[in-house]
Amino acid sequence: MKKNYLLVLLMLVASTAIIALVLPRSDKPKTFNYEKDRPWLNETLIAPFDIPIELSEEDVKRKTDSVNNAYVPFVRHESELAKQYTVLLSQELAKYKDVPVSVRQQLLKDVKEAYARGIVDNKTGEFMAKGRSEYVRLLNANSVVDHINIENLRTVRQVYEMLDTTYDKAEGAVTERFNVANFLAPNYVYDKVENDKYYKDALSRELEPKESKVTGEAIIKTGDIVTPKQDAIIKKLESMLQENAEKNNLSKKVILTGQIMLVAIMLLMYVFFLSIMRRQVFNNMRSMLFLFMFITLFIVCMMAIVKFRANFLYLVPYALVPIIISAFFDLRIAFLSHIVVVLICSLAAPEQAQFIIMQFLAGCVAVALMQELTRRSHLVLCALLIFAVYGLTHLAIMFSRGIEFLKIDWHTYIYYAVNCIALSFAYVAIFVVEKLFGFTSLLTMVELSDINTPLLRLLSEKCPGTFQHSLQVANIAAEAAIKVGASQQMVRAGALYHDIGKIENPAFFTENQNRINPHDALAPEQSAQIVIKHVLDGIRLADKARLPQVITDFIVQHHGDSTTRYFYMQACKEAGDEAVDPTPYTYPGPRPQTKEAAIIMMADSCEAATKSLSEYTEESITGVVNKIIDLIITSGQLKDSPISFKQVEIVRQVFVERLKSIYHTRISYPDDIKPKE
Repeated sequence: MKKNYLLVLLMLVASTAIIALVLPRSDKPKTFNYEKDRPWLNETLIAPFDIPIELSEEDVKRKTDSVNNAYVPFVRHESELAKQYTVLLSQELAKYKDVPVSVRQQLLKDVKEAYARGIVDNKTGEFMAKGRSEYVRLLNANSVVDHINIENLRTVRQVYEMLDTTYDKAEGAVTERFNVANFLAPNYVYDKVENDKYYKDALSRELEPKESKVTGEAIIKTGDIVTPKQDAIIKKLESMLQENAEKNNLSKKVILTGQIMLVAIMLLMYVFFLSIMRRQVFNNMRSMLFLFMFITLFIVCMMAIVKFRANFLYLVPYALVPIIISAFFDLRIAFLSHIVVVLICSLAAPEQAQFIIMQFLAGCVAVALMQELTRRSHLVLCALLIFAVYGLTHLAIMFSRGIEFLKIDWHTYIYYAVNCIALSFAYVAIFVVEKLFGFTSLLTMVELSDINTPLLRLLSEKCPGTFQHSLQVANIAAEAAIKVGASQQMVRAGALYHDIGKIENPAFFTENQNRINPHDALAPEQSAQIVIKHVLDGIRLADKARLPQVITDFIVQHHGDSTTRYFYMQACKEAGDEAVDPTPYTYPGPRPQTKEAAIIMMADSCEAATKSLSEYTEESITGVVNKIIDLIITSGQLKDSPISFKQVEIVRQVFVERLKSIYHTRISYPDDIKPKE
């Protein structure tokens, strides 16, 4: 028992860790699920504090272009550079004695004049060429801005071309001869530091919000179309909430801790319910492993889908959870599992209240309709009703938020349709679970209940009496199962196969005998062993036919550890005063372990005993049913079964009514009735 608790604890810890790991985390304490230029489907958004209204993307681009077009660059004056290059040029000109002094002096004068007017770099020259301003700015030593007229400024190339034009042919291309280009450099240079500073200040002033939403003012109302301006305000609100969260030291670690706690609490309550209300499931480690794995895997897949887009949350067919689990467990476990999955998944939902309401109602529909998933039409009907519930609930929620009919976003209904179509994969999922975990679903029980299966056809051929007996037991047991809340399909399938072991020796069982009774030639103990052997033969045939374990359990348990009373009493009669050991006359057991097995035990004995009645009346049938069931109870055969005394009484009443309808008395008609003359 301690080992089971430890294993369940490990499953709980592993599931909690995996689920918490895949849950979305963000430092933002609040995000809003919406699309620009589409209706706002959330509640009316009220400003929690003053929010400066940021400019839209279009306004930002327009104002940025305006600043760029109006901006006048700053230049830096390299005053010593002109002196250095003119001195070097003077020294270079002195070397050429063959050139007239007047030409050399005039060239030096022209270069000095170009420096005095101002030579600029190429970047400044590009600005001048655009003609956006008549001046450039210069920040002097006193931090005072001077304006320099661009008419006086030239680039290096422009100065060289001017000199080259002046001195080219007239003076023998002296500009090239003297290498004048080597003595020309910009003395007014683009000032990157000052330009960046003043440009950012100008852009910041231009883009600074000029208005704001004050505390308590409505940002957007439910149903309104999200305009670009409102989109900017909402994004600014999210950004400010983020900043506030960081100031309050809200981190991903804190969020992760909270998510782990929430998931652990919900899974712990789930385990607590199973340990108290479904002890048999709790003690079955295979069942617990399946439940934890199924819940965890479903949530992981859901989070993987939601990662692409928040609205994809409604694409996931959550009703698959109760449908699949109800195929192997009872409806309470199925519904509780659904609630746990929905609550955990709601941690990733933008609108948690809406999500929980819709999935809760869908789960109710699935549980109500999937009590017996035996036909494909059941699943189709379930999908259609779930779609209707989704649609009506969504419509009701939109109306409750004040959204008019024409403003409702109908695209969401496409998600609901895909969700319901995905429910068709329930059959595939159930088949996979059966193969992986060795469970037996109601669908398999329905298939096994087909009397055309090879084993049942063999039973009908070799043991026609036993086959008819099995059919009668299946009918009355199934009716009783419905009344006490047991699985009708499981009881029916178990009843059809409970006596298949009689195929090996059909003549040794009364219902198959034709006047000759082979037991007359045998000792009581031998007869008892042959009768008891039909249980072992049934197990062997079930294994050979690969029947599910639950069917084998019915074969083993339908006699429990009771004795073959007829042969035991015969042995006691023959022994006289000597004591007879009951062991050779006792079935191997065990006693019925489930409610369904207990019903089959009672139905088997009552149906067989009723056939021995010489007269079928209400009193005789009631008497034999009461006698058989009382004998089963007093012999302790129902001690290991979860069936209650109240349910036993219901079963007793059902058996009486059903057997009365089967073995009803007929009216005696006179052989000859003569009409009056």
